[in-house]
Amino acid sequence: MTQITATPANGVRPSHPALAIVGKTLLYIVLVAIALVTLIPFVWMISASLKLDREVFSYPIRWVPEVFHWENYSLIWSKVPLLTYFKNTAFIAIVVTFIQTLTSSFAAYAFAKLRFRGRNVLFICYVATIAVPWQTYMLPQFILMRSMGLYDTLWAIVVLQSFSAFGVFLMRQFYQGIPTELCEAARIDGLSEYGIWARIMLPLSKAAIATLVIFTFVGTWNDYMGPMIYLTRDVNKTVQVGLRRFIQENSSDYHLIMAVSVCSLLPVSIVFLSLQKYFIQGIATTGLKG
Repeated sequence: MTQITATPANGVRPSHPALAIVGKTLLYIVLVAIALVTLIPFVWMISASLKLDREVFSYPIRWVPEVFHWENYSLIWSKVPLLTYFKNTAFIAIVVTFIQTLTSSFAAYAFAKLRFRGRNVLFICYVATIAVPWQTYMLPQFILMRSMGLYDTLWAIVVLQSFSAFGVFLMRQFYQGIPTELCEAARIDGLSEYGIWARIMLPLSKAAIATLVIFTFVGTWNDYMGPMIYLTRDVNKTVQVGLRRFIQENSSDYHLIMAVSVCSLLPVSIVFLSLQKYFIQGIATTGLKG
C-alpha cells in the first residue's frame, strides 16, 4: 500500500526537526559564551580577593589561588568603619525601596483604574520628569534639604528617593493589563479603593513589584552622588562613598580592594537572585500591557 503524505495548502513542507535542533543548540552555545565573557571580570575580582597583593597581577593569570587567603575579608573591616557604612546603606536602601514601592503602586492605581479630569495630562507631565537631568535641579534640591534641616542626615537621601516617576510608569503599565471588571465588581460588593488596591491589585502584580524592588534597591545601594553631596560626617556615609575612601587609603592593596568590592556586591546579588523569577516575568509582560 502506498503511503500518501499530506502537503500544506501553501505548498511548503515543514522544516526538518533536526535543523531546528541544530539552530537552537548553536543559539545556546553563543548565549553561554557571551555569559561566560561577561562573568570573567567578576570571577577575576573574587579570585583576586583571595590572593596576596603580589599575586593579583601575576602572569599568566592564576584563576584559582594556590592558597586561599580568607583573612583578607576579616582585615578590611579594621581599615575603615565598613560596618557603619553597610548599616547606613542597608537602612537607606530598605526604607527607600519600601516607600517608593508603596507610593508608586498607589499613584499607578489612580492613573490606571480611577477616572478623574486631567488624568492623562497629569500622568504625561509626571512621567516627562524622567527626561529632566538631575543636574538641572540639583542645587534647588540641595537648598530645600538644607532649609528642612535634613542636610547630613540619612533622611535626606530617603526623602529625595521615595518618589519615582519610573516606578509609577512601570506599575501603571502592569495595572492596565488587569481587567477593570474586577475593580468594578469589587466596588459593587462594597470594597473601598484601598481595599481593591490591597486585595486585588497587589496580589496580581507580584512580577511588577519584584521588578520595581530590584531596580529601586540596586539603584539606591549603588548611589554615589547623592550620599557624596548630602552626607559629610563619616558616621553617616554609605558603602559607595566608603569604598572610595578605602581605595584612597589603600590604593596599593588591590587584594583588599577586591575583597571590599565583593562584599559591596553581595546584598545586591542576594536581592536579585531572590527575585529573579518575578523579575524576568515582569520584564516579559509589563511593557506589553496597556
